[in-house]
Amino acid sequence: MRSFFMSAKTLFSIIESSAHPNLTALYDSLGIKENKINSMRKAIAALKKQQPDFIVAEFFYGYGNNYAGVNISNLDVLLYSLQKYSAQTKVIVLVDKSELQHVDKLNDIIKLHDVFTFPVNKKQMQVSLTR
Repeated sequence: MRSFFMSAKTLFSIIESSAHPNLTALYDSLGIKENKINSMRKAIAALKKQQPDFIVAEFFYGYGNNYAGVNISNLDVLLYSLQKYSAQTKVIVLVDKSELQHVDKLNDIIKLHDVFTFPVNKKQMQVSLTR
């Protein structure tokens, strides 16, 4: 039984707004252990201790100086940290349709596994997590 737990996939849900869907039941049904995290700072700290198979995070474009003017979004620092600590982690980005045109720039930092616009469909998430 121990080997089952050692081989279980892990996922960080980085929940920064109420738009983030609750997909815990889906993750459970796929045998994926979810770690819910409520800030990028905490996500980066967790990443240094555990390298997840997946990260599901919301994208917020850095209008003006929201992200020090250098970064594209709230995800930049996390993606740079992934390069260092867990380059194999698959990143699934959730985004509002109005900001979708900015997401592709993140692929310059690390290749994104998938990008979904709100509202997120459970079936598309299931397909993403199983391929």
